Amino acid sequence: MVRLFSHWFPSSTVLQVAFDAILLFLAFLFAAVWLNQGDVPNLRLLIPSAALFAVAMVAINSALGLYHRDSSRTIVQMLARVVLSLLMALPIAYAMLSVVPMEEPPHDAIKLTALFALGAFVAVRGVASYRGSTPMFVRRVLVLGTGAEAAAVEQSLKQKGPGMSIVGFYPVQTGDGANHVAADRIFAGSLSLVDTVRWHEVNDVIVAVRERRGGVLPLNELLECKLLGVRVLDLSSYYERTMGQVRLDSLHASWLIFGEGFRQGLLRTFVKRMFDIVASAVLLALATPIMVATALLIALESGRPVLYRQERVGQAGRVFRVIKFRSMRRDAEGDGKPRWATSNDERITRVGNVIRKLRIDELPQLINVLTGDMSLVGPRPERPFFVDKLSREIPFYAARHSVKPGVTGWAQVRYHYGSSVDDAVQKLQYDLYYVKNHTLFLDIVILFETVGVVLTAKGAH
Repeated sequence: MVRLFSHWFPSSTVLQVAFDAILLFLAFLFAAVWLNQGDVPNLRLLIPSAALFAVAMVAINSALGLYHRDSSRTIVQMLARVVLSLLMALPIAYAMLSVVPMEEPPHDAIKLTALFALGAFVAVRGVASYRGSTPMFVRRVLVLGTGAEAAAVEQSLKQKGPGMSIVGFYPVQTGDGANHVAADRIFAGSLSLVDTVRWHEVNDVIVAVRERRGGVLPLNELLECKLLGVRVLDLSSYYERTMGQVRLDSLHASWLIFGEGFRQGLLRTFVKRMFDIVASAVLLALATPIMVATALLIALESGRPVLYRQERVGQAGRVFRVIKFRSMRRDAEGDGKPRWATSNDERITRVGNVIRKLRIDELPQLINVLTGDMSLVGPRPERPFFVDKLSREIPFYAARHSVKPGVTGWAQVRYHYGSSVDDAVQKLQYDLYYVKNHTLFLDIVILFETVGVVLTAKGAH
């Protein structure tokens, strides 16, 4: 894993992005030279154009999730993302190539051929980015423990792809003594932990043991492993780095208190606020035609009101009124009982179904951002009724209110729409990761991924 601005990225993903950027840069140079009949155009314009094309395509592929492995994604969904990437690449390439001066303007047929070749290359790189490849350096992992936590670590590593490989599980004496992993993958224990690490050339030891009292952990041997250069991770640190979560089932209050992160400095608050004001004002201006059309469609289908105001809990537990386009019938909660929206909810109108899938119903919340009640990026604000319920049932739930709620967030781009307490637990684990590691860089990453979520209607209800 590589840490950039407090956010963890898989090493294989960083290398793949760098590799793609270089190949796209070279492909653009080749296309420009070919269009110029083999002569090299003006480098002062060619190199910046090629670099801008490479950066733009890497950003688009990132937004479309082509660098994010998702085992649930079908081949059709993958191809749809590649097609979207191609459709965006062609006008960008055309614009960049038009800036480069040529001795003789190429014929339209030649220019189209060059664009087609460049587009085909983008498509091939998109497929390769999705499928991935075996990394040059695979980290060898030993899991300390054989219980349910160890099995969960194994399952999570399968989702993350081939960058980390489990060499086996080293048993420890716990209270229940139950094994949740395959018996043939458990080391017999004839060798000490240190000797096992040396023999199997282990790079990482993950301590997948929840109960640590009574001398369960071989602390001296773990220390010796660390002194040998082996990385030793507890469950909380492992899930934070690898899955982008702060897992509640492996979380201790002391880890939150004494660990890094959870910074709420004045400079960070000021920079975030300035970014919110500028970005939301620009987005609001660009989205005005869409918002006007949406308001007319809602009014034509189900009348007024077009906007829907609802109480939500914001930073420090302060209640404010969030603004959304109304996507449900006017009598959606006629009985006065709050309830989550569900898949195929019969209360949602036809127009509402479309604008929810495209996230257009969220656009009026940009006004909440301008007024300071919300931020562009942060945990989604929840209704007071559900906050009271979830705070009683889920530990550390109130920690998500230490920052402003957002129009989009880390949980929204990493997890599907939530409509239960179990979903709230899963989303809280992503929210805690954001609260712990939030930076302007992470906000920008989330905004890029939100574009992909909107374009593919991922997780919409």
